[in-house]
Amino acid sequence: MNAVRRSLMAAIALAPAFYSLVAGAQRGGQFMELNPPQPVESTNKIEVLEFFWYGCIHCYNLEPKIDTWLKTLPKDVEFRRVPAVFNDRWAHDAAIFYTFEAMGLLDKLHRPFFDAIHRDRLRSDNMQALNAWLEKQGVDPKKFEATVKSFGVQSKTKRAIRMTSGYQIDGTPAMAVHGRYTVGASDGMLEIVNNLVAAVRKNKP
Repeated sequence: MNAVRRSLMAAIALAPAFYSLVAGAQRGGQFMELNPPQPVESTNKIEVLEFFWYGCIHCYNLEPKIDTWLKTLPKDVEFRRVPAVFNDRWAHDAAIFYTFEAMGLLDKLHRPFFDAIHRDRLRSDNMQALNAWLEKQGVDPKKFEATVKSFGVQSKTKRAIRMTSGYQIDGTPAMAVHGRYTVGASDGMLEIVNNLVAAVRKNKP
């Protein structure tokens, strides 16, 4: 049996298990298969993305569940957050996210920034209020502003715009599994993601 035929037979053998897992995900809630699939950064791991906005109360409420879920993440799964961008206001907050990342402050400030917006009513587009909050966190506002305007941050923000469009995201929170599926907000969102991860794992060459 040649290599091509062996690969074909293996794919046929895996198909029932794959479609069973996908059907299980569909029963759990809403997801969409992307056509065409989107490119992924990791070829060795199954990529899971969360599309979010700092101003989204549903994203904020999902954060504790995400934190708990991440502790159970299999070693073959890679998780990344992507700030969704639909307009200039969302692009502003996306740039803040990537500035935190560029300054090595994302782990320290991501959750507190969410808290400041939804608990303390910080308006991230009020630069005076934002600068005062940054100073309280020990961040130099001038350095922060310079980083926001940097080529790296602006490039990542533009990429987030393209990804929001390419993944056909129409609201937040949303998740994507290995460039093939997107999952809309629901009570069973993370369970659906787990099922789709299992489906992708079964169907990988």
